[in-house]
Amino acid sequence: MADIYNADFVNRLTQNIDRLKHRWDVDLDANVRLLTLSENATFLVEGRTPESTIIVRVHRPDYHTYDEIASEIAWIKALRRDSNITIPAPLPLDDGSYIASFEDDGHTRYVVAFEFITGKEPAVDKSLTAGFEVLGQISAGLHNHASQWTPPDSFIRKSWTFETSFGNNPLWGDWRQALDLEKDEQTVLEQLCVQLENKLAAYGTSSDRFGLVHADLRLANLLVDQDKLSVIDFDDCGFSWFMYDFAAAISFYEESPQIPDLITAWLKGYRTVRPLEKEHENMIPTFILFRRLLLTAWITNHSETETAIEAGLGTYTKGTVKLAQLYLNGRYLSDAVKEQTYDK
Repeated sequence: MADIYNADFVNRLTQNIDRLKHRWDVDLDANVRLLTLSENATFLVEGRTPESTIIVRVHRPDYHTYDEIASEIAWIKALRRDSNITIPAPLPLDDGSYIASFEDDGHTRYVVAFEFITGKEPAVDKSLTAGFEVLGQISAGLHNHASQWTPPDSFIRKSWTFETSFGNNPLWGDWRQALDLEKDEQTVLEQLCVQLENKLAAYGTSSDRFGLVHADLRLANLLVDQDKLSVIDFDDCGFSWFMYDFAAAISFYEESPQIPDLITAWLKGYRTVRPLEKEHENMIPTFILFRRLLLTAWITNHSETETAIEAGLGTYTKGTVKLAQLYLNGRYLSDAVKEQTYDK
């Protein structure tokens, strides 16, 4: 459902949140304003104090089911109970449940709320390397928890595999419809698909490499507050390869000359919490291209969102083709081309 986030739709969402806000025990005069449009619409419900301010997410139509959203909340609650990772608390409604809803244009819109926590998105500068060492520790903590936690029987989340991402019914749409994709460029990406499928099949999905992951640890879903790094937005959490979490963390920055240093920092932090064999480390470039192709499809099917516009729309497609060519030639992230290829 592309191009749904027009002004009229967002205005209707805002009005419905205004009607619902009393159910989270916030000030009746709290102001409702849009924060971001990406997969979902996220709003700030701003009370008189930080303690009475909350974050409200309205889910994109026809993406997650009620049970999938309830499962996301279940994992967040377990992580908050069992780990020291800073994650905003899901907020219960006045009846103790966690998922509100309203009817709009013949569809049910699901709504969840979280506590407001302070912080800002990490800056893309030299400080990012140190931040990725901390993120590596957090990622390993998430993977440790996922490996040890027993989800409830009702737990259901999507899987991010080659088939679900690029098969006959891809979760984020078909990359072949990518904006400004030329015929010869499609040939390159078809070759990339074959390579990805073969490498992922050989790598496999045993429990030491595949499980429940956040799946969207990009910078927009991290908050820095002095020396504290918080993780938000588990909306895409699901079953995939653990190393996919690094690839998601560099979403929209795959061409940055910082990537080799970020990989090193992330791995250093990761290994202070969880063992990691070289076999898994060596798959990181493959997962970066996997994620890049997945995002190329996502941008096409969410072209009205600020995230897609900031990524460059068709320009992002061209960048994907360039990275695919480097990857297929064994040159992605190699020292020989890092400066001449990625220098900005």
